[in-house]
Amino acid sequence: MTESSLKHPGLSLDPKGELSGDKAENGLFGFWVFLMSDAVIFALLFATYGVMLAATAGGPTALGEFKMGSAGLETLILLTSSFTYGMASIALKYEARRAGLLGWLGVTLALGLVFLTLEVHDFTSMFADGASPMRSGFLSAFFALVPLHGLHVLVGCLWIAVMMVQVVVIGLDARVKLNLLRLGLFWHFLDIIWIAIFTLVYLHGLIR
Repeated sequence: MTESSLKHPGLSLDPKGELSGDKAENGLFGFWVFLMSDAVIFALLFATYGVMLAATAGGPTALGEFKMGSAGLETLILLTSSFTYGMASIALKYEARRAGLLGWLGVTLALGLVFLTLEVHDFTSMFADGASPMRSGFLSAFFALVPLHGLHVLVGCLWIAVMMVQVVVIGLDARVKLNLLRLGLFWHFLDIIWIAIFTLVYLHGLIR
């Protein structure tokens, strides 16, 4: 097999012949299929939220409960984490920069945890105001959509931690690189979903 067939755009996946180009491409394609199926689930929840937006049953409303300052800060943090993971991907391209890769992954992990902390604080404040999922159809739809994204971020944080351990223990072999590429796709996907949430849920809530 030629050397060019073992390369992912911008990244040599298999300098030692441990993983064929076909397997690498199939692995990434399979993960794209998973992301698309996940996108369908979020699309259904967005549609449900849109239908239930007015179903407040006389209870808390989006305008009264959404804290835009916190949501804006969470958006900035998640966008920054997408940038830091991009820097980790650049470091990944150069195996000599393993310390840089671990550093950028650590920063991304820290930002993800800060995002989750702020989001949990927002949810706690809503519960304190009586805005629980059982209060109305609107709140049920909200808590079905937004915390699901948070759960994905939590999974992403755990995945980053696991990959940092693998980089230290195993090194940057072909499979570790492939898993880091998958993780990058997953993390940027979460960023896109959050932008949709911020726009369609939080910003739209200001005009209700």
